[in-house]
Amino acid sequence: MAVYGIGTDICDLRRIARVLERKGDRFAQKTLGPTEWLVFQHRRAREASRGLAYLGSRFSAKESFSKAIGLGMRMPMTWRACEILNHPSGQPFVRLHGELAHWFAERQLQAHVTLSDESDYTVSFVVVDTLAVTP
Repeated sequence: MAVYGIGTDICDLRRIARVLERKGDRFAQKTLGPTEWLVFQHRRAREASRGLAYLGSRFSAKESFSKAIGLGMRMPMTWRACEILNHPSGQPFVRLHGELAHWFAERQLQAHVTLSDESDYTVSFVVVDTLAVTP
């Protein structure tokens, strides 16, 4: 295996809260994939701050992922084509959809993601490496 790319991002949750106030759910719907959207709604219904932290952490992780693959937010990388989900253990992982999933698989890549948050900030770190072993 070889490192393909590394990305990191820090997100100010107060900024995300202001965007949500201005744009409502449109911002979350544009940023979150289908499974993430369901988790966001569930967490926000239980406690608004938990929904905000979830949205901020996913925004940050997608920024990190886009940096690690070297595309930024250009096709085939889109907000909704990249989901940051959690295994039952709580460990986050990346699930890709559509053209982005095809692009990623074609290059035989895998992603590793970690997230952390505090009251006002969330931070993410993504390492993308190659699955292929060269002789």
